[in-house]
Amino acid sequence: MAPRKKSSGRKYGKAASKSVESAMRREKRGTLRSGKGGKGGKVTSRKQAIAVGLSEARKKGAKVPRKKAA
Repeated sequence: MAPRKKSSGRKYGKAASKSVESAMRREKRGTLRSGKGGKGGKVTSRKQAIAVGLSEARKKGAKVPRKKAA
């Protein structure tokens, strides 16, 4: 059996990185909200902020791996 070739390239695009960065900044300021149209509660954890940033990047069409089905 031939050894598996390691996939090269980025998993997340630059645009996705920028989106997460801005979400983290908004979370620090306390202006990041969850849910459709920001109608949910205030985001309090880092993990939540990253998830919101990636979700926004996905909507904009940035290179982000698809969400794992629960």
